[in-house]
Amino acid sequence: MSVEIWDCVTRAPFGEQASVFTIVRDGDSFTGTNVADVGELPVVDGRIEGDRLIWKMPTRKPMPMTLIGKAVIDGDRLEGTVTMGAFGQAAMTGVRRG
Repeated sequence: MSVEIWDCVTRAPFGEQASVFTIVRDGDSFTGTNVADVGELPVVDGRIEGDRLIWKMPTRKPMPMTLIGKAVIDGDRLEGTVTMGAFGQAAMTGVRRG
């Protein structure tokens, strides 16, 4: 298992949200957390497909829903989207720490 820490920004329709996205890789799957000012979300059902990541983040704020993240890693950069149910889709970018 390996741990990666990413400094991310998600650009949602209601504003930008900085977060720390932690990935714990285990073969072709991963778990972790995404921590922002609004709280900590668990990362579940993470899959690694080459340079692509796909994951879910269950939340109860502002209403119960499951956020779905998809990103591509290119070296120390991450770029993708987070689908937020009725709130649409947000762009997510990140830079790997260390």
